[in-house]
Amino acid sequence: MKLELVKLTDDTYKSQVHDMLDEWNRAGETIFPYAVRKADYHDFDYYINTLEVTEGIDGLVPDSTFFCRDIERNIFVGAINIRHYLNENLLLNGGHMGDGVRPSERRKGVATQMIGLALDECKKLGIDKVLVVCAKENIGSAKSIINNGGELENEVVVNGVVYQRYWIEN
Repeated sequence: MKLELVKLTDDTYKSQVHDMLDEWNRAGETIFPYAVRKADYHDFDYYINTLEVTEGIDGLVPDSTFFCRDIERNIFVGAINIRHYLNENLLLNGGHMGDGVRPSERRKGVATQMIGLALDECKKLGIDKVLVVCAKENIGSAKSIINNGGELENEVVVNGVVYQRYWIEN
């Protein structure tokens, strides 16, 4: 499977976004990362304009949102959001990136490849040491992080959930 990360700048990938997010909604699951679910994708122009934070205000930091496209099948298989730097909250629980793989594409190595591609984007942003956090119960996510060089620093409990904090030298 050959994957690439794409940013949405117009309606070129509108049908792919609808297809992926409709599938996620039919599955009744929470869509990750948050950046791709925070606005209604049915109003596509507005949706595109809400995908990224450009200024660090109100506890948010600048970020970039990418959709992960399977080039051969021309479908979106997931999405990833990269935070350009960490504030206190993200340092504890959140990290530099959050990702999600659509339900039908899980357990195929998508997350591992997507994180690898996102690490290239982090390099472009000058992020040399990348923090990636996942719930301890999410074994697949932990494996994807470890497969990209993630080293477990510690575990933290936030709102009763145990999170693992991994650092990746980039």
